[in-house]
Amino acid sequence: QVHIVESGGGSVQPGGSLTLSCADSGYDYSVYLMGWFRQVPGKEREGVAAIRTGRTTATIYYSDSLKGRVTISRDNARKILYLQMNDLKPEATAMYYCGVGPNSYSDPLSSLQYQYWGQGTQVTVSS
Repeated sequence: QVHIVESGGGSVQPGGSLTLSCADSGYDYSVYLMGWFRQVPGKEREGVAAIRTGRTTATIYYSDSLKGRVTISRDNARKILYLQMNDLKPEATAMYYCGVGPNSYSDPLSSLQYQYWGQGTQVTVSS
């Protein structure tokens, strides 16, 4: 059974930083996608960053709107996916989700490529 748990969200002032974590277990893909998405009420889930992990390589993708202010990384030994976010702005306020899916050569920042999701962690940026 696939189990995904996000953590690290919270309230932060504009310009601040947060690091989100995603602990995952139970899936059995040799090549797969893992990604961070965010969603606000009434809007679609938006891709933030993703890693396509192959047998020997990993490819990283970032949303154009957030590139330079977020960094995705993965501790393979501990099976934890991280999202470091810097210089946060109020428009970053959202529920952040971690997703896992089988390898796909379609858009890795599309939520349609992901099969399993965590419950999300809330990020609020305000003064």
